[in-house]
Amino acid sequence: MPKILAVTNQKGGVGKTTSSVNLAASLTAQGQRVLLVDLDPQGNATMGCGIEKRSLRHTVYHVLLELAPLAAVRQHSVSGKFDLLPANRELAGAEVELVDQPQRETRLKKALALIAHEYDYVLIDCPPALNLLTVNGLTAAHAVMIPMQCEYYALEGLSDLVNTIKKVRTNLNPTLEIEGLLRTMFDPRNTLAQQVSEQLKQHFGAKVYDTVIPRNIRLAEAPSHGCPVLTYDRNSKGALAYNALAIEVVQRALAEK
Repeated sequence: MPKILAVTNQKGGVGKTTSSVNLAASLTAQGQRVLLVDLDPQGNATMGCGIEKRSLRHTVYHVLLELAPLAAVRQHSVSGKFDLLPANRELAGAEVELVDQPQRETRLKKALALIAHEYDYVLIDCPPALNLLTVNGLTAAHAVMIPMQCEYYALEGLSDLVNTIKKVRTNLNPTLEIEGLLRTMFDPRNTLAQQVSEQLKQHFGAKVYDTVIPRNIRLAEAPSHGCPVLTYDRNSKGALAYNALAIEVVQRALAEK
């Protein structure tokens, strides 16, 4: 069975999609079989993988509403060399349409169960909100990766996310746990960033990944070329950081076994 990680943070602009796409590419480069699920109606992960979201006939929307099987909807990212379950603006309507549906929180989990044996890792890029789409991601996952900037407001939002994870664990997914906190867009020259980083390590201990993702222009440029940073500039600081994260993620998974 694969390791299923929900990459989530209700705060936008923290590097969630960047981390999902680039970790998927780096895990693939490590020889892992990877599926990336774009669960955000903005479809940024889809575009960042080099797939045109506007021309898609079927997306994760059709999977959640059980209008098409996941195996028929997934695409292959040529630039990232991994598989993708794409999304576009259609997905925004899924929340309304799922409200009266039975087992609405477990639609993604059921769909993934049919193809899980084909992958080593499934990464779920959740939207920046604590909504039904995010709940589907958390219900399907084994663990949660939380990308966050080291700033004051990030700490405030973290407590809300931790409470949501606890509620999902109690009601829907008893084995869900926090895999780790990923410090993104980190500037070591920033005193506040250093202080918040230390607070995170004091409070969450080993849950904080050793790998830190720096601010890097190549990470910002890569999506406009429809590819992960590993393809765009494999020697950039961003690419090296996500490679290191991939190694750390695999090592943690092996330690659990």
